[in-house]
Amino acid sequence: MKELLLETLQLKELPRAGWSRVGIGDAESVAAHSWGVSWLVVAVCPEGIDQHKALQLAVIHDLAEARVGDITPHDNIEKSQKSAMESEALQDMLHMRPDLYQLWEEYEQQKTPEAKLVHDLDRLDMALQAVKYSRDHGVDTEEFLISAMNDVDHPDVIAMIERLRESAPSL
Repeated sequence: MKELLLETLQLKELPRAGWSRVGIGDAESVAAHSWGVSWLVVAVCPEGIDQHKALQLAVIHDLAEARVGDITPHDNIEKSQKSAMESEALQDMLHMRPDLYQLWEEYEQQKTPEAKLVHDLDRLDMALQAVKYSRDHGVDTEEFLISAMNDVDHPDVIAMIERLRESAPSL
């Protein structure tokens, strides 16, 4: 267990690849992003969603990146290959905690309302960060807002991203 805990600390130092790609030198870490998604679960979790389970999913959703890195669509790795790489990494990392691996699988398979909400909040966190970086660094982050908008289903999250796009600085 000690090795797992030490390995996952790497997420605190692993910059989010998409932000680095567009020139953000002090890009948020994967751990900071996971905190952002967790905060959104606490802040906006609607009734009917098991908030505790959603928080667990938010914390674990990017855990495999400690081993495989932050793979983005620009890396030209098929989604199925990325999933297989992450699955293999997590099976090894979490062999002593199969319950946590099952949580990740739940998120990956998007079969529960909690998994679907956390996925959408993952996209909302990216959209919020895009607006922040656009304001703070004068970087065009519209592609991230569009990507977020095209990949969410929850009507409340869609509305939040639409409001963000309207308030985003135009470059």
